[in-house]
Amino acid sequence: MANMNNLTTLIKRLEAATSRLEDMVPSISDPSASTSGVASLPESGLTAPGADIHGGPGTPQQQPMAPLPPAIDDFDALIIGDVKTFVNMSEEIGGLVAEQSAAVLRAFAAERKFLIVTTKAKKPDIQSPVYMEVLKELQSTLGVVNDIREANRASPLFNHLTAVSEGINVLIWVANETKPVDLITEMLSSAQFWGNRVIQEYKEKDQTHVQWVQTFYRIFKSLAGYVKQHYPSGLTWNPNGIDPLQATEEVNNPEHSSAKPPPLRTPAGGPPPPPPLPSFNNPPPPQPMPPNGISNSRSSADMGAVFDEISRGQSVTSKLRKVDPSSQTHKNPSLRTGSAVPSGPVRSDSSSSRGKSPIPGKKPKPESMRTKKPPKKELEGNKWLIENYDTHSGMLEIPAQISHSILISRCARTTIRVLGKANAISLDNCSQVSLVIDSLVSAVDVIKSPKFELQVLGILPTIMLDQVDGAAIYLGRESLGTEVFTSKCTGVNLNLPPLDGVNGENEEGDYVERALPEQIKTVIRDGVIVSEIVEHAG
Repeated sequence: MANMNNLTTLIKRLEAATSRLEDMVPSISDPSASTSGVASLPESGLTAPGADIHGGPGTPQQQPMAPLPPAIDDFDALIIGDVKTFVNMSEEIGGLVAEQSAAVLRAFAAERKFLIVTTKAKKPDIQSPVYMEVLKELQSTLGVVNDIREANRASPLFNHLTAVSEGINVLIWVANETKPVDLITEMLSSAQFWGNRVIQEYKEKDQTHVQWVQTFYRIFKSLAGYVKQHYPSGLTWNPNGIDPLQATEEVNNPEHSSAKPPPLRTPAGGPPPPPPLPSFNNPPPPQPMPPNGISNSRSSADMGAVFDEISRGQSVTSKLRKVDPSSQTHKNPSLRTGSAVPSGPVRSDSSSSRGKSPIPGKKPKPESMRTKKPPKKELEGNKWLIENYDTHSGMLEIPAQISHSILISRCARTTIRVLGKANAISLDNCSQVSLVIDSLVSAVDVIKSPKFELQVLGILPTIMLDQVDGAAIYLGRESLGTEVFTSKCTGVNLNLPPLDGVNGENEEGDYVERALPEQIKTVIRDGVIVSEIVEHAG
């Protein structure tokens, strides 16, 4: 009797389920039952509007994306290619370099959005708040890249961070309305000034860093080719487009866009539209490495084996080698005078082998013991390399152009004259070097170069001195606005030109020498650290 009741209950449940399925069939197959208010699509293998892809009624179907313009497709190829390769190389170095490269990827994604907006919207006035609002996300991501550099000035990878921070400004080519390719070339020179330092530092230590710099340079070359192909005379907008703010909203929130999607032109029975392109906004973070580079499963298995061996008791020591009495120091006092213990017979059993300690790295030779290399004066692309000049007779002249960066290293007792306006100059590990320049675009950077002299005839925005012991800097009347940054420096003097009404001197007087402060007094006032220059009276 109980079996009959169970069978009756089962039949009733099957009939109820069948009835519900029959009620659902018309709403799935009939396009008129759509609740989304969108007309039915041509038969192309797509799910009908009003039906969920899993068969549930009432869920609106997302409209297929319209094909992107060729300029956007090529920009996607640049991101997936060179930019992604740079990010992968940065992750190999890790740390702050990897963190900054993720910000670089987000900056390129923000520029991609901006380029899509230009294909949809009319061009706004560059001075208007509308234009600044459209550029807001791109400017924000560029600021993040620079903030990582500024927050980590003491990092040993500061040159890496600065090279990327200087070079990422290449993305502002979209605001150049005449010759954006020239701006890309200029930004490459700024990045090379710091990137070449990385190459100089790591070319004999770690080629990964050298390849990282070259991968970053490749982005500039690919971007220049992209701009030459699609925007040779500046960025173009859609003259018949919509409002820029509306286009920005559509690009940022495509699923909430109120604009009608463009009609599909796919013939009946044709292939479905392509899937949406991958998002570059939030790249997946690299998976964390397990402690000591050993996976959990392997470490747990090894520890289990250790405990198994311990539980065996005295049999654990059965494989240990017996020490011969002749090698025992407590029985042979003569062995204590020596630092080495006589080696016993070598066993072939691999279990008795011990790992060797790592060999310490070689210390660099003193300067006096190093082999002197021949002097080098060579122009490689936009970079001058001046190396190994010692007691050079006469003045060493360098004909420079505005795109040239000059790297001077391992020179001594030499006077160098830079003719023309250059981009930047770096002086590294030199001694008693005198430098005479006309004008520069960016800065003179001096590192570990004692008894350094500099004369500026034209305009120089910045001078940066790091670990310099003794320096004399002569500024001209056009370079009185120069900013000087010093770190761990002593004996640095600025020589200012004579001016009318200054210290009672006239234009025919001598240069006025002013010493830069070396002693800093730091006090705590109301919980705030305050640093002041120490003044000596008398």
